[in-house]
Amino acid sequence: MPRTFAYCRVSKADQSYENQLHEILAAGFQVDARRVVSETVSGSIAAFERKGFRSLVNRLEWDDVLIVTKLDRLGRNAMDVRATVERLAELQVRVHCLALGGTDLTSAAGKMTMAVIAAVAEFERDLLIERTHAGLVRAKAQGKKLGRPSSLTTEQQEVIRLQRKKGVSLGSLAKEYDVSRSAIQRVERTS
Repeated sequence: MPRTFAYCRVSKADQSYENQLHEILAAGFQVDARRVVSETVSGSIAAFERKGFRSLVNRLEWDDVLIVTKLDRLGRNAMDVRATVERLAELQVRVHCLALGGTDLTSAAGKMTMAVIAAVAEFERDLLIERTHAGLVRAKAQGKKLGRPSSLTTEQQEVIRLQRKKGVSLGSLAKEYDVSRSAIQRVERTS
């Protein structure tokens, strides 16, 4: 007979996992207190790198059920969540997510749901890249200087260009102005 486990995660020590457990029980899942695993760890850490989650997985057996309230309890990024669910599916463990209507993420419908979530996450990432690029183009068009400020003043850059034309080496100029050789080369390229 399959056993039911609950995985409850919070990010900060002053938070409580009790609400997550209450949601799981309210959804009708019967979870023995010995099968509730909770931990305080950032969601940015991959599930299989978390001590509590690893110990939980070591206890899981064929056909067991793992309940989480939301996907972000397993991880913050869609790729990590997907990899976690796939590894659990290989162990023949069913993963139910209450926020997705209690869907078993290892079933055909669950796999489709995961694919849609991954596609949406990729779409959002692409939109962020597009917005960032558009912002950079707009800033350049407005004459804003992008990137890190130069460690050399305009006057120093002029002197460096003159000295380079006279044959002064990159290394000696870099040492004199306390910058890298590549900084001197960038000054030369902007002439």
